Amino acid sequence: MQRREFITLLGGAAAWPLVARGQQAAKLPSIGILGGSTSSSLPEWAADFVPRMRELGWIEGRTVSYEVRWADGRTERYEEIAAEFVRIKVDVIVTAGPPTFAVKRATSTIPIVFATNADPLGSGLVTSLARPGGNVTGLSLTSPDTGAKRFDLLREFVPGINRLAIVANADYPPAMRELEEVEAAAHPHTVQTIPLKIRSAADVAPAFEELNDRADAVYVVGESLTTANSIRINTFALAARLPTSYNNQDRLVAGGLMSYGPHFPSLYRRAAEMVDKILRGMKPADIPVEQPTRYDLVINLTTARAIRLNIPESLLLRADKLID
Repeated sequence: MQRREFITLLGGAAAWPLVARGQQAAKLPSIGILGGSTSSSLPEWAADFVPRMRELGWIEGRTVSYEVRWADGRTERYEEIAAEFVRIKVDVIVTAGPPTFAVKRATSTIPIVFATNADPLGSGLVTSLARPGGNVTGLSLTSPDTGAKRFDLLREFVPGINRLAIVANADYPPAMRELEEVEAAAHPHTVQTIPLKIRSAADVAPAFEELNDRADAVYVVGESLTTANSIRINTFALAARLPTSYNNQDRLVAGGLMSYGPHFPSLYRRAAEMVDKILRGMKPADIPVEQPTRYDLVINLTTARAIRLNIPESLLLRADKLID
């Protein structure tokens, strides 16, 4: 999806004459947005990031321009898009998750803001959360017990769970660390974990075929590859009547059962505020990496009925949102 299609979906500035917009764009600060998954992730940007930018005075076609690219879950596209942004000399690059590493490799001068990243300090994206250094800053998803918390919630959804499948991107180190965290949380409860390590969309079907009905639930480690393939993952899980756990409620629209994770809309809005500071002269090195302040539990009741799972009343009362 290119910038024009992106802004057309947003409305507002899309009504500006294309010629006038093209003439102005050359003089405007430009923001490159690299979406690691697919254009179905548009709401995260369109509903949260861009509107917040607008509130801060950055109007597409008047005071800023956008270059939007989607990698469609293909990791090789990260490098291509990052190189393109460097070539066309955007002023700021905004992304989320795994693509951030490709962007950092592509440039040490263009400011980079990640709207989400599992472990920016442990993975070396920044040298310090308080003073990131270099040209990168953003929002960290790091929490020492989020994976364990999601595991505990799954145990409440599926009392007596014995075997847990964990879908994770084998090429993304933070995903592997989360997988290990969940395995550590499962061990004291004698729950067997079955890692389903994938590297591309083509790996999803074989992973579930190998699983062969040996699991009681599926834990999906959230990042660009699993996000791009959430429909495929949910299709296999639903066919096997397996409860699924995600870190983002947007994955429930495609049939996931429950999510527990940061309130993503607030993260994308805060990313816009960081971009605003950079466009007004601050350096990424001086903008502290922020962490989530709110976590949401969301339950898809339609999926629960489809897999014939009775949700305990205690969970329904604790849920921040019920999808029905």
